[in-house]
Formats: sequence, structure tokens, C-alpha cells
Amino acid sequence: MKIAVLFGGKSAEREVSLATGREMINALLGLGHEVAGIDLITDHFLENLQSFHPDIVLIGLHGRLGEDGTVQGALELLGYPYVGSGVLASALAIDKSMTKSILSATGVPVAKEVVIERVHAKKQMSPHFFEKLGETLGWPLIIKPNREGSTIGLTLAHNETEAKVGLELALRYDSHVLIEQYIRGTEVTVALTGDANDPMILGVIEIVPKAELYDYESKYQTGGSKHIIPARLKPVFMEQIIDFSKKAYTAIHCEDYARIDFIVNTQGPVVLEVNTLPGMTPTSLVPDAAKAKGMAFPDFLFGLVQQAYERAKTTRELKNHSSI
Repeated sequence: MKIAVLFGGKSAEREVSLATGREMINALLGLGHEVAGIDLITDHFLENLQSFHPDIVLIGLHGRLGEDGTVQGALELLGYPYVGSGVLASALAIDKSMTKSILSATGVPVAKEVVIERVHAKKQMSPHFFEKLGETLGWPLIIKPNREGSTIGLTLAHNETEAKVGLELALRYDSHVLIEQYIRGTEVTVALTGDANDPMILGVIEIVPKAELYDYESKYQTGGSKHIIPARLKPVFMEQIIDFSKKAYTAIHCEDYARIDFIVNTQGPVVLEVNTLPGMTPTSLVPDAAKAKGMAFPDFLFGLVQQAYERAKTTRELKNHSSI
């Protein structure tokens, strides 16, 4: 099969995407497929893609201009089938606040938040504002860009001084900043695969970071965190996490695979975000979940490719039939 792997790109998560792309390319080459790796940082990536003319596209991009529906839309226009969620799901999931609004409406618990827009930030960044935030959400606060991943631009602020610095940092990455209540508890993520309306749980993973927070270094440095599969949680919490994960996957209309992040305290699980193109690096969580299921990474990856290819084939046949 001819498979194009899109990776790299221009987002703040470029380095992670390069690592994901390398893993994908090597895995598929090892299975004997014809693979073209295309870095979206070049001005001619569309020409390169069309010149290769793949049977299907595997997207190894993270962050904006890759995970947000833009590339998915371009592939739709070009008529190339691709692995992963569509335009709408991708655009929704990259926006953490929008995702939380949708999940909350379906009964999935989410953390309390305040959204700050860059155009209003100067007026709002006063001692009174941060004091009120602390009263509303409690200290410490999680401050992060609304549309970035990999904890880029994230701050755990314990006081007003740290909150101001954290807000300024997050605004470097996005015009909208999410300020959330900090929930102390166990970090858990759920890897899912399958159809939007019938997802399958690949694994419920407990994350034990070496640092206070599961930050960028914890995610991508070897030994930065420990992954325990299945998570060591009460049966009732495990049941809730599985239920909430499937609801979130379906509500956002994810396809092929995704990762849902949770924090679990004594009251139960709370969803933090939905990742439609989770990392596939040597330290990433989804490959670990597949491995725990007895699936080697190349086989798991090609399984996703086959699933997306068959879905596109069925859709194409239905369109052709309806036009007769």
C-alpha cells in the first residue's frame, strides 16, 4: 500500500510531531509498505503529496495547522482518505473550552474554568482580577493556551505573581487562555480506537510523573513518567472512566483513535481534554496501551490504516451508488 505520512509542520509541537512521524514511517516501512514522509514545514507539501499520490494518508501532526481540521480539510478537497478524526471533530477537540462545553452538556464532568482573550487581557490582569480568580477557582490554578497540546505554555500558579507570569506565557501561544481549577489526584488517560459510535477501550493508563505536574519533560523524556496499565483505581471509578471516555469519543465524533485525559480525585474522574492525534513517540501512551493488549506497534498502526481505508472505500461506494 502507498502511504503518505504527514509530520513536522509549524506548530509549537513540531519536535513531538517529528518523533511521531519517524516512528510511523519506520513501522510501516518495516511491514513492507511504500511510504513517503512529508514534512508540512515546506511550501510544496501539497505538490509532494499529489506527486506521490498515496492510497491513504497517515497524519502524524500535533497542534494547530495539523490537528485542528486544517490539514483534514485540505485532504478532503484533494480526495485523499486519511487516518483519524474528520474536520469537525479535529476543530472541536483542539479547542479545550469548546470541548468541555460539549462534554458537560452530555453529562461528562469537567474542571471549572475561566477563558481570557488576548484583546481583554491587559484590562483584566490586575491584582483584584487574580484575587477574584483565586476565590472562584481556588489556588493553585492551571493556566494554559486554549488551543495547544503537550502542556506547552502551561503553568501551575500558586499565587497572583505566578498567575500573571503564567497568563503572559500562555498568551504567547494562543489568543485565548484557559484558567482552570487545579484538581489534585491521579493522572489517567484512556486510549480508544474504532468507530465514532462504537469505540473500543484500548487501555486505561495511570500516569505517575516524576515532577509535581505531568509536564512536557515528564511526557517526552525517557524516564520522565511511569505508565501503569491498567490504572490502580477503584472499580467504580474505572467504570465511570470507561463510560465517560466512550461518551466523549462519540460526542466529539472521533474516528480511528483518540486519547481522553482525566484527573481522578476522591470524588471521581474529571475529563481534562480530548486528543484526536495523540503522540506516537517511544514514550507515548497510546503505543503503550496497544503493547499491553499484545499488539506490536507496527501491527497496531497498520490496523488503523486499514480501518480508515475501509471506511473511505465504503463511503465512496455509497456515494457512487446514490448517484446512479
